[in-house]
Amino acid sequence: MTQLDTVFGPDSHYGWRPADSRFLDILDEPFYRLLADLQDLVLVESSAFWKKRNAKFLNLPITTDTISSPMGRGSDSVPVSVDMFGVKTYLADSMQFMLEYGCRLNGAGAWYIMPSFRGEDADPTHLNQFFHSEAEIPGGLTDVMTLVDAYVRHLTGAAVNEFGSRIAEVAGGLGHVDAVIGADRYPRITFDEAVSLLDDQPRFVRHEDGWRTLTRAGEQELLRTVHPVLWVSHYDHLSVPFYQAYAGDSTRTALNADLLFGIGEVVGCGERHMNGEEALRALEHHEVSPASYDWYLRMKRARPMRTAGFGLGIERWLMWLLRSDDIRELQLVPRLNGIALQP
Repeated sequence: MTQLDTVFGPDSHYGWRPADSRFLDILDEPFYRLLADLQDLVLVESSAFWKKRNAKFLNLPITTDTISSPMGRGSDSVPVSVDMFGVKTYLADSMQFMLEYGCRLNGAGAWYIMPSFRGEDADPTHLNQFFHSEAEIPGGLTDVMTLVDAYVRHLTGAAVNEFGSRIAEVAGGLGHVDAVIGADRYPRITFDEAVSLLDDQPRFVRHEDGWRTLTRAGEQELLRTVHPVLWVSHYDHLSVPFYQAYAGDSTRTALNADLLFGIGEVVGCGERHMNGEEALRALEHHEVSPASYDWYLRMKRARPMRTAGFGLGIERWLMWLLRSDDIRELQLVPRLNGIALQP
């Protein structure tokens, strides 16, 4: 048994750990055949969902000089820098900024499904390379939260309709999906309300200099005591990326929200700053150099627009749907930072 053998024993390759013959051994595993079918369903059903809403798909590069998700002080993400022929750049953690640009090309919004790259170590809830379903639309926070409700319900309903018996066999039943497909709107609380419900206990609420955020244990406690599918909105602004709009005149809270179910945050969303002056003010507030965001500021100055967007972690949704305990199971082809893997 080698270092890369599966944790399930030398004769099994059902788990996430890569092994020399894993790519052959999983070909007949029902779990991975279902996973391949569900990956296809996400693309097909996402296309159908956005077609009805006239949003346009964008083909975008996987490299960028303008990183987004790791920029919040409360983020647990690390950007992945690469050298491209002598030029330092980054593998995309998100192309949300370009989706904002896409809203200015198409008034109904823009979307994509593409890989995201992170530099931190993988663990049971995080992948080094995962797939993002992201979109940006004209409108505000309430608009995008309502849209996410519909999108998550659409994906889940389609999966159950097409593969319900197979999902039930893997997941041990379908009872967990009822809270998602059975509601038109998921319950909503603010971050301040969440802190109060959790009695601001240290194991549930992380305190830093000037900002707070929920721990994974805190998310789980809310899902246990409030509702198994739950929106938490208006986080402390310094705990989220700079590009989230401020909630009102105060700079304390953000117009953002996370949709919690399964392992916790599955969807993150927010309203953006409308113009360049607001975005620059937020960069200064977060002590982030505006150098890499010059084009972004110029876009907002030239074409001010109120937009909001979201990102759904596809493997996190699949993890919940299949009731997996480890997100690393949700990869047909595993990738681990710092380890050369085939295929």
